[in-house]
Amino acid sequence: MKFTAFLKNALFPLDYTCDICGAESFNGNICEDCKKSVTLNNGITCPVCGRKTGKAEICIECKHNAPEYTRAVSPLVYEEGVIVLISKFKNGGAYLKDYFAELINKKLEDFGDIDCMVSVPMTAKSKIKRGYDQVEKLAASLSEKSGIPYIRGAIEKVRQTALQKGLDRQNRVKNVHGCFKAVKCNELKDKTVLVLDDVLTTGATADEISKVILKAGAKRVYVATAASVEYKHIY
Repeated sequence: MKFTAFLKNALFPLDYTCDICGAESFNGNICEDCKKSVTLNNGITCPVCGRKTGKAEICIECKHNAPEYTRAVSPLVYEEGVIVLISKFKNGGAYLKDYFAELINKKLEDFGDIDCMVSVPMTAKSKIKRGYDQVEKLAASLSEKSGIPYIRGAIEKVRQTALQKGLDRQNRVKNVHGCFKAVKCNELKDKTVLVLDDVLTTGATADEISKVILKAGAKRVYVATAASVEYKHIY
């Protein structure tokens, strides 16, 4: 019996499980059934914020509130299985950094030359509570895959903010206003900077951190996230 269990674990390790449903999976980190719940963001998108949209044109939000960043991209649509993956990434599944970094790296082909990369930070208190900064780990993995230098700690979050979830765009903007500070301005000056985060919803966080980076002297800011929320508007 013990030998049978040993043989099974050797040939079919129990940790080869789907990161969405938990079933054993031997063809990657997502089983065939759950792959159907993972939507790639490779269809019609807003050419500015990069969110999935219904028309091949700049979305109404970007027209009315032009962001400080030049362009944003994301390889996944934040729905169904992707929501589960992002939640797992934030809550103990730090190893998913490589999965997301691989997908983001392919999307970077949409940009021109990038001089350096920074990550959207969390406060020290939040980092201690979670045990790690998931975006920091994502940035380190993406830097290794892409060759883009990662400037760790270039931006600090100087005050705790309320959770963005559940807030509309106007309140999200108010929530993050003034919460970031550039502390490595010399390394950002005259550079094209890539800002990395896990999810782009309305773009309020990306816009606020882009303002800080541009004020520090950066030439241009691009944004990349693992996933973004579909932009829905009644045309």
